[in-house]
Amino acid sequence: MQLTSKQSIASALAIASCSLIGQANAVETVPANDDWKVDAAIMYYGEQERVQAVEAIGNVQKAFGDTSLLDMKVVVDSLTGSSASGAVAQGESQTFTRPSGKGEYTVGAGDTPLDDTFHDTRVQLSANWQEVFNQDWTGNVGVYGSNEFDYLSMGLNAGLERSFNKNNTTLALSGAFTQDVVDPVGGRPVAFSEMVYRANYNSDAEYQAAFDQTRLSGDDTKQTSDVMLGVTQILNRNWLMQANYGLSSVSGYMNDPYKILSEVDSNGITQGYRYENRPDSRLKHSVYVMTKGALDSGVVDFSYRYSTDDWDITSHTLETHYRYYFSPSFYGQLHLRYYQQQAAEFYQPFLMAGDTLPDYASADYRIGDMTAYTIGLKFGQRLSGGHEMTYRLEYYQQNPENNGTDIPGQLQNYDLFPSVKAIVAQVSYSF
Repeated sequence: MQLTSKQSIASALAIASCSLIGQANAVETVPANDDWKVDAAIMYYGEQERVQAVEAIGNVQKAFGDTSLLDMKVVVDSLTGSSASGAVAQGESQTFTRPSGKGEYTVGAGDTPLDDTFHDTRVQLSANWQEVFNQDWTGNVGVYGSNEFDYLSMGLNAGLERSFNKNNTTLALSGAFTQDVVDPVGGRPVAFSEMVYRANYNSDAEYQAAFDQTRLSGDDTKQTSDVMLGVTQILNRNWLMQANYGLSSVSGYMNDPYKILSEVDSNGITQGYRYENRPDSRLKHSVYVMTKGALDSGVVDFSYRYSTDDWDITSHTLETHYRYYFSPSFYGQLHLRYYQQQAAEFYQPFLMAGDTLPDYASADYRIGDMTAYTIGLKFGQRLSGGHEMTYRLEYYQQNPENNGTDIPGQLQNYDLFPSVKAIVAQVSYSF
């Protein structure tokens, strides 16, 4: 799955940076001694005219006495639909060779080029062991694995926490290492090689030989190392504050093997298509600040995240949740999120025919200029026996923007940066 799961490794540090929030709720989530706690959920994610995903999530916690906790999770998701290839719209229909080299697909005049055969199934397993050594020290260690037909990811993580000031202050240090194996359908494209077509060759053998020239043999790997330092401070009986610093280093195969760039002339007419090329390393810094408080009838939190890297991608995220208890057993929660991103230095919506090829270039809108926002509602009902049912519905919209590129000729007639709109729905049951 190219649209989301390949990004999950890059976002692992961001997820880890939020982990201490869960600790603030530990009293509600950790099972009693020697008891099991099970959370099950099914989630739907649907983009308008693009990717559709259904995900099943199972999480099991088992406490061993007062000091040990085992946490295990399984995630299975299935994706179908269309994924943006990176090519630009044209005044006439366009035909593309499929990534496998077996067959072609066509998009209509004026349409954003989407590969409509996008599909995948991913299985993810993880386990984490937490140990309370004494009233001041807590440690945890975990393993992670994720597999899909063209991508394998395996990882280890560990963390250590130290409490001070009568447990009002907690310092946390954690790290993770992930090893990924990339084996795309059709092979890894040679950087900036041109897409070839069966119609331009006299036989299948000649075409296959030409296609093979655009591919590298075998799979490739990527390594990710994450480190996070955090502090949580209880301010008073109702409020706490958290701050984290994260450092992430990625090296290895960083290209998306299914993304291409259109090569256009001064009139905006496509002359051909080339496969993208990205740097083989990335160093990312992130800072996260959150405050959370208990109100008379609910709970509210506010957070800000700043991220920057040596690809020149800079982002700002503002987020808030407000939970209101209508009764001791029923609540509603509002979720608002705003995201703004500056494009990577090598992001280009297209290449100009005749120009010298750059060292790196990608037309993937996910690393371009953009803003995005999320608005959502969640309702929870506590049932007898300590069980709980929750329902979540959110609307997400991503608005890619031009990074200052001059748009030539006919391309000015088309929306080269279309919005991506999605609905997220989830039902969860805890017992």
